[in-house]
Amino acid sequence: MSDGSALTGPDGAPRCPWALSTPDYVTYHDEEWGRPVHGDDALFERLALEAFQSGLSWITILRRRPGFRAAFAGFEIAKVAAFDEGDRERLLADPGIIRNRAKIDATLANARVLAAWAPGELDDLIWSHAPAPGARAAPRTIADVPAVTPESTALSKALKQRGLRFVGPTTAYALMQACGLVDDHLADCVARNRS
Repeated sequence: MSDGSALTGPDGAPRCPWALSTPDYVTYHDEEWGRPVHGDDALFERLALEAFQSGLSWITILRRRPGFRAAFAGFEIAKVAAFDEGDRERLLADPGIIRNRAKIDATLANARVLAAWAPGELDDLIWSHAPAPGARAAPRTIADVPAVTPESTALSKALKQRGLRFVGPTTAYALMQACGLVDDHLADCVARNRS
């Protein structure tokens, strides 16, 4: 049983304990989580997936990500913004994604809002909320990793003020973690500072 500190993986390297439950998590943890993500479409994808994850385990979303990408036109904002009622009905019937009406509607509405933004505006807005490097010590255990921070609360507020939905402070913080605005790999984790 873990005390929440880094655990040794099958390759002998220490990792965040959550990363060792499935091979899918190991790959995501080692190669993606906490690494900087830029570009409006890439950030829109992460924002949408974090919203779909709300109330579910991340592994559920991770394993369906190919289905999400296919269903949502690779998360190209302009393409998703052009989806019509027929596309909405298709999404609601698609077993390859999470068929939650509120989350689907929020993703479509968010794409329409973002389609009116200037190129790079979403990237700039999100990254403007990254805390200063070294603002927080590296977490030693999972218990040291917050679910919400002042920065995620401010990001959530800024996104909502601009018309985006399903972007509460916890979702905003999960986005910050996934996209490398913060490095919440544990201090002893092999993936820490690998951006």
